[in-house]
Amino acid sequence: MASHRRPKQPSRTRVTVLTTAAAAAVAFSAQAANAAPSEKPSKDEVKAKVDALYEQAEQATEKLDGAQEKQEKLQKEISTIQDNVARGQEELNKLRDGLGTMASAQYRTGGIDPSIQLFLSSNPDDYLDKASTMDQLSSQQVEALTKIQGKQRELAQERAEASGKLKDLSATRTELKKKKDEVKAKLAAAQKLLNTLTAAEKAALDQEQAQAASRSTSRVNLGSTGSASGRAASAFAAAQSVIGSPYVYGASGPSSFDCSGLTSWAYAQAGVSIPRTSEAQANAGTRIYSQSDLKVGDLVIFYGDFHHVGLYAGNGQVLHAPHTGAVVRYEAIGNMTFEFGVRI
Repeated sequence: MASHRRPKQPSRTRVTVLTTAAAAAVAFSAQAANAAPSEKPSKDEVKAKVDALYEQAEQATEKLDGAQEKQEKLQKEISTIQDNVARGQEELNKLRDGLGTMASAQYRTGGIDPSIQLFLSSNPDDYLDKASTMDQLSSQQVEALTKIQGKQRELAQERAEASGKLKDLSATRTELKKKKDEVKAKLAAAQKLLNTLTAAEKAALDQEQAQAASRSTSRVNLGSTGSASGRAASAFAAAQSVIGSPYVYGASGPSSFDCSGLTSWAYAQAGVSIPRTSEAQANAGTRIYSQSDLKVGDLVIFYGDFHHVGLYAGNGQVLHAPHTGAVVRYEAIGNMTFEFGVRI
């Protein structure tokens, strides 16, 4: 006989859970449907974020410049050491040839000393360390062996130094690549933000920057720019001659610059060599902590980590290469965090 058992009913607890979950899903769907789309950031918000990214990129740029400078210095040092090693090896070969000539002459006149014969295919240190060997050599041979020993030690030291610098160079190149990637990432993020602006908003930003630069130029030209030494005045004049040149990270002229690239290039035009990075330039002369004591052409260091530098232009203005997307221009010192000036 077929069974007429009633189907099992779901428990009250299970019904409650399912009902609650369904209600929550409906509510969530309603919220998602009614939620307003995320608001597009305003022009000023975009500018603030972009400015922050540019500052971070400049921090990385100064580290990049430092790594680049170190790499170039190491390459020159390694090249010099390698040249010295090559010349030293030639000198060593001549010394050995000379000792061989003496040994040949000795052989022709009565047989070669066993110690000399063995030395010609071994290390002289093994012989000079043994007094018994010294007794068997002529004074001329002892002198030749001593020179060879000294030259061998000198070459060993130079080769060890070159090896250490090559390792340092490898680490510096790794750091260089890291900093390049960091700068590129910051600039790409800034460009992505700028791309969210409309054409009108971009034009408005460009106009604001142009007006700010114009106001700074007027303040410099209309007011007293103070006195400056001959070299500082020449450096400042050089920087003035490239106003409008674009900021390019890692560039040091003559057609594009980053901040420390501009200052080092300007002083080079005045016949003065200063370090390449802003951090090093902060220690390149006498520090001036009061803005009222600054003179035209003094370096002006900004931010606690010294990652930005410009040239004092007078009337509270600085002539500098600001950041990517900008050009060499005047700007109020108060727009940045002033640390101190440096008089070269």
